[in-house]
Amino acid sequence: MSSTKDPCIDICKFNDDICIGCGRTKREIRAWKKLDKDDKRIVLAESALRLLALEATGRRKKK
Repeated sequence: MSSTKDPCIDICKFNDDICIGCGRTKREIRAWKKLDKDDKRIVLAESALRLLALEATGRRKKK
């Protein structure tokens, strides 16, 4: 994942502190603008795994 573009898709609904739109935690969303590129890449990788888990349980919303 080379892009560090904000992954927000304007859904912003949470399930157990995880946004069902982008997969980030509330803390990660608040910190996003202050993170460096490497930390953003880590957050993006972790959020992608969370989204897969949400999809597997049928709790993910797509735009």
